[in-house]
Amino acid sequence: MIAPLPEADIQSPARFRAAVMERGQPALIHGAARHWAMLADTDGGGADVRAVADHLARFDTGRSAEVFVGAPAIGARYHYDDALTGFNFDRRTMPIRAAIEQIVASAGDAEAPTLYLGSLPAETFFPGLAATLGLAFVPAEVQPRLWIGHASSVACHYDTMDNVACVAAGRRRFTLYPPDAIGDLHVGPIDHTMAGQPVSLAEGSAPGDPRFPRFDRARPRALVVDLEPGDALYVPKLWWHKVEATGPVNILVNYWWDGFASGPDQPYSAMLLAMLAIADRPAAEREAWRAWFDHYVFRPDGHPLAFLPAERHGILASTPENRGRIRAMVMRLLRGG
Repeated sequence: MIAPLPEADIQSPARFRAAVMERGQPALIHGAARHWAMLADTDGGGADVRAVADHLARFDTGRSAEVFVGAPAIGARYHYDDALTGFNFDRRTMPIRAAIEQIVASAGDAEAPTLYLGSLPAETFFPGLAATLGLAFVPAEVQPRLWIGHASSVACHYDTMDNVACVAAGRRRFTLYPPDAIGDLHVGPIDHTMAGQPVSLAEGSAPGDPRFPRFDRARPRALVVDLEPGDALYVPKLWWHKVEATGPVNILVNYWWDGFASGPDQPYSAMLLAMLAIADRPAAEREAWRAWFDHYVFRPDGHPLAFLPAERHGILASTPENRGRIRAMVMRLLRGG
């Protein structure tokens, strides 16, 4: 169960970061976008699909984008094919306006293909729209993205950025699993993906499916939340989430940003390098490196030099200058210097 946030926690980005994001748990914000003009134009529920298209057409630049197109046989579940060598949908490049018109024209038609436009930066495809989509608790510099389509089911995946997802039309159901469920979700390839992130192959399978013996441990940990138009959901980075759009026409607006970045370096990059350097070493050596990572990186006992005065922390003092020094050391080592 995800409880709605108190009003005080969504008054500013700073308050939201301290009161919500630092906890690292999903959070529901009822009615966060009820003031958006898009909701007014779609009667709050997306039932007037013509109004959806007309509203977006006011901002359309005429650009084209990639569209996922699914045959009726897939039941709007965008996923791999059975062999995991390809996918069960096609990718086509279409003008945005034509794609939206096709979505509107075939809404609710069970015999028609489903269409899905994903991750469209508002400033690129709908300039001016972003100014109508503000949320008080999202930093002003974070730009919204739009996701537009028929009913759909997007495979359970994670993001490496913090995410606020807000329903502008239709309805969305999120099924979430915590980051530490990764071993039970039977995650697929990391370099052959539908949209950039690896996905759980087990999520949605029947109980006891012999292909996914560990998933029954994750199943009871699922958090399910249904979003109505105007509702928003905060999904912390690395939380797994399946996203189902259930209206005939659905629009989601989301904001991605790293609320805790201290520089340009990304944790995922560090993980990939650690895989190269450590994953194939003997178990005893991996355990030794685990102790080093705990001590210097994850710090369950606090700062590794906490027993010394701060002026003696050297390169381990968390300052922009020291972060630059460490980065330079890493780059020098990677070059073999």
